[in-house]
Parts: sequence; C-alpha cells; structure tokens
Amino acid sequence: MLLVAASLSIGGYAYRYFQVATAPTDGELLTVVRDAGGAPLSDARVAVLTLADAPVTSFRAAAAAGGLRVLKEGTYRLRVSHPKYVTETRLVQVIAGQTSEVRFKLTPRMLATPAPTPAPRPAHVNRATRVVSDGVDNLKRMFGQ
Repeated sequence: MLLVAASLSIGGYAYRYFQVATAPTDGELLTVVRDAGGAPLSDARVAVLTLADAPVTSFRAAAAAGGLRVLKEGTYRLRVSHPKYVTETRLVQVIAGQTSEVRFKLTPRMLATPAPTPAPRPAHVNRATRVVSDGVDNLKRMFGQ
C-alpha cells in the first residue's frame, strides 16, 4: 500500500512538471479598419460570419490597433461596414495558436448628387390680357376715374 501511495505521489508530481501540452484549437483575429487617407475608423462595424453567412460575432473596430478576437480555427467571412463608406467583405483563415491580421481601407460612398433644380420660370402673362388691362386703365385716367 505504501508503494502504491508513493507511486501515485511521485506520478502526480512528475505529471505536474512534465505535463503534455495540448495543441491549441483557437487563433486570434486582428482587424484593422482605416479610411482612404489611412485614419482609423473606430466606429466601423466588423461582422464575423461563417462561410454560410451565419453570424459568429460582431464588434466595433478599435481606434488604434484594431479589433482583436479569439476564434476557433477555421475559415470565416469578415464584413466591415460604416454608414459613410462602401461595405467590404473578405475571407480569412484563422490558424490555431497564431494571429491572423486583416487590414481594410474603406472607400467613401459616392453621394447621389441631387438633380439641379430648374430656374423658376417667369409667370406667363397673356399679351392680350395685358393690352386690354392697359387700355381700360388708360380710359379710366382719361375720364378722371
């Protein structure tokens, strides 16, 4: 019995120091979103989707370095959107134990220019009406009314 207890004690002690490391199953995803001039877009929305477009997670891009997320190993679709910029989508492979970095440089949306408003047209005056009106006014003046 003493031998069994000693073996277990030594075995537990050895296991703690020589523990077999398990392979990681998660990787990191670093997302950097900038505008066309290179300035960070911290209010851009990053959606992480499966290849079948099922949502995994979503977050706002961080102001400086970007959004760092831990994900299971696999292939994902990233969709970055911002109200003032064109939405971009890319595929990314997340590898266990590694950091996958994806950089986005968003293009501004082309604002629809409103159609020019035509210059106001002068009110149409019927020439015959104006002549009759002028004639009546002249007669009134002649007769002192």
